Amino acid sequence: MVTRRLILQFGAGMLALPFGNLLAMGNSPDTSTLPLIQRKIPGTGELLPVIGMGTSRTFDTDNDPESLVRLTAVMKAFFAGKGMVIDSSPMYGDAESRVGDVLRNIKNHPGVFAATKVWTTGREQGIAEMQESARRMNVKIFDLIAVHNLVDWKTQLGTLKEWKKEGKVRYIGITTSHGRDHDEFLEVMRKEPIDFAQFSYNIGNRTAEKEILPLAQDRGIATMINRPYQRGSLFRASKGKELPALAKEIDCSSWGQFYLKFILGHPAVTCIIPATSKPHHMVDNMQANSGRTPDQEQRKEMLNIFNNL
Repeated sequence: MVTRRLILQFGAGMLALPFGNLLAMGNSPDTSTLPLIQRKIPGTGELLPVIGMGTSRTFDTDNDPESLVRLTAVMKAFFAGKGMVIDSSPMYGDAESRVGDVLRNIKNHPGVFAATKVWTTGREQGIAEMQESARRMNVKIFDLIAVHNLVDWKTQLGTLKEWKKEGKVRYIGITTSHGRDHDEFLEVMRKEPIDFAQFSYNIGNRTAEKEILPLAQDRGIATMINRPYQRGSLFRASKGKELPALAKEIDCSSWGQFYLKFILGHPAVTCIIPATSKPHHMVDNMQANSGRTPDQEQRKEMLNIFNNL
């Protein structure tokens, strides 16, 4: 069994790093004096910091001390950057368990907005899976549970509506990461009383601008953006390229922040959940949690810059 004592034994130095040292790891300026960017959940007005944390692939690790030291450093950088939203899923292997392990081993961590998904067929199977997710992530009541990739969505959303009424979950929603699901996804958004919709959107994949984002804005549905870097392909486009002067106008010091701020420039975006297993990448991501966001003219310029890389 991996205990806090073992984690400290293997990585006391990294776990003790203050935010200033973590900033140095990411080669990013300290943006802690800039205003935190928060967006409202339309249904309630609750404010969320705009940069959250995804766990797909990155937190699916073995239960060993070295992995937990590294993931704890990632989580500490996330909290230091004033992050709250942590999103996972049973689909992500052991990610839910690693999130729970790390949260148990960080003393006095700030509150989290805990989100996961249900990804199975059948009512009883869905209930059992959600209960297991709560155990794995060490969560008593999830802030958000969404039906993952619309799997048996009528059944699972029926249960989630009951759970929300009973106070077993605060918000409910749906997710997709596949373009082929968009027609059905939009139909659920139009007809069902969901609080959140999660989908892919980034400067290189703007399909969601056509219907999903406008519909979310019209229906008062919060949005959670996955794959903000198109699984790393955006960095291949900008590799070795000088950051444009526009970046300073929106408080960006890296291409990663540039890509995140482009997404945040859309008024229907509530939060973004980039995933990483590297502390210095998390530090960089969290710089986009503060400062200025682009207006529509600046977004047009950002898009032009990207298209000419």
